[in-house]
Amino acid sequence: MIAKTLEKELNLEQWQVNKVIRLIDEGNTIPFIARYRKDVTGSLNDELLRKFDERLKYLRNLEDKKTKIIERIDNLGKLDDNLKNQILNAETLVELDDLYRPYKSKKRTRATIAKQKGLEPLASLILAQEVEEPVSKIAENYVTDEVKTPKEAIEGAQDIIAEIISDNSTFRKKIRQNTFYNGVIETKAKNKDESASGYEIYFNYSEKLSKIPPHRILAINRAENEGIIKVKVDIEEDDIIQYLKRHTLKNCSKVPEMIEYNPHTTPIITEAIEDSYKRLISPAIEREIRSYLTKKAEEKSIEVFAKNLSQLLMESPLSGKTILGWDPAFRTGCKLAVIDSTGKVLETSLIYPTEPQNKVKESEKVVLDLIKKYDVDVIAIGNGTASRESEEIVANIIKNTSVEYIIVNEAGASVYSASKLADEEFPDFNEGERSAVSIARRLQDPLAELVKIDPKSIGVGQYQHDMNQKQLNESLGGVVERVVNEVGVDLNTASSSLLNYVSGITKSTAKNIISYREENGKFNNRKELLNVKKLGKKTFEQCAGFVKIDNAEHPLDNTTIHPESYDAAVKLLDKLGYTLADIGS
Repeated sequence: MIAKTLEKELNLEQWQVNKVIRLIDEGNTIPFIARYRKDVTGSLNDELLRKFDERLKYLRNLEDKKTKIIERIDNLGKLDDNLKNQILNAETLVELDDLYRPYKSKKRTRATIAKQKGLEPLASLILAQEVEEPVSKIAENYVTDEVKTPKEAIEGAQDIIAEIISDNSTFRKKIRQNTFYNGVIETKAKNKDESASGYEIYFNYSEKLSKIPPHRILAINRAENEGIIKVKVDIEEDDIIQYLKRHTLKNCSKVPEMIEYNPHTTPIITEAIEDSYKRLISPAIEREIRSYLTKKAEEKSIEVFAKNLSQLLMESPLSGKTILGWDPAFRTGCKLAVIDSTGKVLETSLIYPTEPQNKVKESEKVVLDLIKKYDVDVIAIGNGTASRESEEIVANIIKNTSVEYIIVNEAGASVYSASKLADEEFPDFNEGERSAVSIARRLQDPLAELVKIDPKSIGVGQYQHDMNQKQLNESLGGVVERVVNEVGVDLNTASSSLLNYVSGITKSTAKNIISYREENGKFNNRKELLNVKKLGKKTFEQCAGFVKIDNAEHPLDNTTIHPESYDAAVKLLDKLGYTLADIGS
């Protein structure tokens, strides 16, 4: 069932689906499968494999839930073949929840209270629509100490009927579809004085649910959460109530082609139908649809976020340059940090060329002295507060030099500078100095520096704090993982943060690699990884091809060729008339 669904959804061959499932179940990572098992998967790429993995998890969760629901309903003695088949054929968790709804243990509701008072038989009698006398007369038999009058008994029975109608999965599916395609989302300002909120467009706004774009859903959600607007879904109720009547009221006519309803039960059931829709179904469907739209909007936003993050991480490094990082500010001054071509910090400083101090001359001298002292090639200016003013100042300072400047996205630099990682990396630096170093290093090696920062803080998307954080983290983490493994890392220079994204390597393993490197010196070959604490053969298999060693004992250790293919690579070189010594020449 799962394999067939994946085959259809992702347009894959049956053999591809089966082999990818096996590879995933064997503990192989997506980057490893994408690069080193192309022959097994038919060259499926990283993006498709991640979709495959995500859907596989969803479908397995769905199947697991089906099994549990069938078991629970069976234990209640209410499972029949028709219901079982409906459950087994459910394609979504929403559809499955609809089917299970009537059998769920409910919290205290009006219907459960009525049942506790013994009114369920009366509700069944009314719903059967076969009585031939006034229901009020029948209801007299249900008057007790808890049910004071026949009217109260009928009202309790109506509550039970309303819940039965609400729990009908067919009704819910139909009403959900009708509401989605015909309903309108409407927003109104809560307070007329909210004109400066930035949400003015939503103070009197409406749009069809099926047409509203994702970014508006997120904006509406935020405005609602901030208490600025009220939101509701509007739908033509009469059509829905008529639909419920048609499928709930029974035709009691004995004459063909005539419609005749039971005069005793119809008014009671009609009231229950209206109550069921307005009190139970409509609010629930509105919540479900808004939740669905939010989920889709989040997915779209995360997709854009991920694309932007990928582009940022893949920016070319500026290697071999001495860089001066400039973290601009006004009152607190501009923080400077000079790094050499390896990223080592040479010196830091603090100047006040901007408002309110305006110490331009003094600042110019400090900067020119640093340029001369360390032969600075480039100045990296953060794009935050006072960036424009700093750019003008820098342009004037370097006008008679060969130094260039570049504006660098500094989003997240302050987050990094206050992090535990920054404390460990620069224990003697203040946050401003760390931020300047981060800005310089972002220009020198964007990937190596940005992996130290929570992807959400890098500033390449909107509404990130309003989204499903688990989904956002997984998606952005996947982007970083893909980029890191696509580029590869130098085993002897990579930080723990960078190693953590390498295929198969966990946070603890990354720290163990760093510890091993500190205790034993640089790695000379990939096989040395097997000496690292808690790094076994499976982890080695997953990570080996993604880590490189410059000037390694084995030339192929500085390539993306996996150790498992070294023999084949050597044979190919020999066939072409080359040797390992020719690699890189």
